[in-house]
Amino acid sequence: MSTNLQYRPAAPLSHFVGTIWYYEGYTQPHAMERLLPDGCMCLVVNLDEDRIRIYDREDHTRFSNRSGVITIGAQPEYFLIDTAQQRCVLGVQFLPGGAFPFLNMQADALQGEHVDLKGSLRERILEAATPRARCLVMEAELLARACGRLELRPEIAFAVRELERQRTVAQVLSQTGFTAKRFTDQFRKTVGLTPKVFSRVRRFQSALRTIGRDNEPDWTDIALSCGYFDQAHFNHDFRAFSGINPSTYSAKKTPHLNHVPL
Repeated sequence: MSTNLQYRPAAPLSHFVGTIWYYEGYTQPHAMERLLPDGCMCLVVNLDEDRIRIYDREDHTRFSNRSGVITIGAQPEYFLIDTAQQRCVLGVQFLPGGAFPFLNMQADALQGEHVDLKGSLRERILEAATPRARCLVMEAELLARACGRLELRPEIAFAVRELERQRTVAQVLSQTGFTAKRFTDQFRKTVGLTPKVFSRVRRFQSALRTIGRDNEPDWTDIALSCGYFDQAHFNHDFRAFSGINPSTYSAKKTPHLNHVPL
């Protein structure tokens, strides 16, 4: 029997964390998946074994080992995981720009990276008796790591909201009162991506959600409704972030929009 728990922490954590999730008994017929970028950072704990493998996109037989607890920076492109690592796993999905209170570095230092998290967190989670109790251990860990720094950065929160509404970077910048350099620097240090790349990734995510709702996608309609200039622009960005074209994604899509069988 499989377990799928999505736990939403209470305020003030809820302003920074989208969900604490837990999967157990999750199996797939395929061995590997592409994990697509979503503009967010996350924390992952492999409770089945004390390591996480990160694969080479060009040579799938090559991988590097991380510890069983890692922080994953905001990704500008897809990376590969194996489904064996999903047998029992707990994770934190931070909201865009929400990870900064829990880091000891700027978010852009983690862009595209998978970094070991030291300490006894994995062992303490394993000691908890139920999936919900394990999520509560993670919630307590996040509160401890924040050390009272759970204060929103309103200018970045505003920029994230406006960019997700498909406002251009120039339009958002004009309302911040910042110079272009200061705005880009502050956004990148908090979110982990530049405003332009973040905007592109979130537009890509909007396209994934639209494809997920349609069994017979109209590619031109999807491209225009999600803010692309035309279908060629849509196809170019889609391949840049996923490594595949939209029709291949549609044929292989799973209930988890960002997990695509290799």
